[in-house]
Amino acid sequence: MLLHNKRLTYYFLASFSFILGCTLTLFVLHPIALKPNSSPNVHNIRLLVLVLSAVKNLNRRDAIRETWAQTKEDVKILFVVSKDKSLNAEKLVHEDLVEVDEKDEYKLLTHKIIASFSSVYHINFDYLLKCDDDSFVNMPSIVNELEHMPKKRFYWGYFDGSASIKRKGKFKETQWIACDRYLPYALGGGYVLSKDLIIYIVKNRDYLSLFASEDVSVGAWLSPLNITRKHDRRFDTEWYSRGCQNNYLVTHKQSPEMMRLHWSHIIRTGKMCDKEFKNMASYEYNWSVMPSKCCVRNLSLIP
Repeated sequence: MLLHNKRLTYYFLASFSFILGCTLTLFVLHPIALKPNSSPNVHNIRLLVLVLSAVKNLNRRDAIRETWAQTKEDVKILFVVSKDKSLNAEKLVHEDLVEVDEKDEYKLLTHKIIASFSSVYHINFDYLLKCDDDSFVNMPSIVNELEHMPKKRFYWGYFDGSASIKRKGKFKETQWIACDRYLPYALGGGYVLSKDLIIYIVKNRDYLSLFASEDVSVGAWLSPLNITRKHDRRFDTEWYSRGCQNNYLVTHKQSPEMMRLHWSHIIRTGKMCDKEFKNMASYEYNWSVMPSKCCVRNLSLIP
């Protein structure tokens, strides 16, 4: 009887040691286990949102957390920031930061987007929305629209194919040799990619050219692929906001104050705009002509 009890004790200790050892190996020795959001998700997320932000832009991140991030939709919202000790408290409180080893410089945004895709592609999601920390997102409408979109090989946003190569200033390109125009790309204020395209980019990242502008880079990486490119005027994602329309899905160039104002209108009336208006015309992308002729603005188009 005593021997039997000793054997039971031994088996218990051996089993406990084995489980403890596996646990320590997984969470201490395995590097991926130390990364945020790296554990496999049982629940599949409909839409993963990556908001590119700078360390100093806490006011913008807080404005988003207080407004359009307050959603009941099947989404996960993460802010992509450079690693910095000043973020420790924010990271503990909100648990929504993805830290990457890239400095907060415009010329490194493409490196930042590659690093962020690599950090999150293991998460179970169907689509990824990339936007900036000055973008206001109509989350319920985007999620609803995705119900009717292709599940794979899908690239959705406001496209440009006629932009000339920038040779000076903030957007200066020194590595572009493809042609005298940027290849068609969805503007970076907000665009959606299906999960398989994120995986494609991550798996091929060592072979991809990294241009100065991240949105231009994404368009170039995907240019040879047989995918669905959906141009949508409801993505107000140009360098300057085209105005305020209640059917906009993403509105770029919004201050924290404007975000809170839009949100107060939504809470009060269910609509983003107190009064709709248009600052400049949009265009329908003409895929049947050469890219340089693609994008003719039409004053009669709304939005």
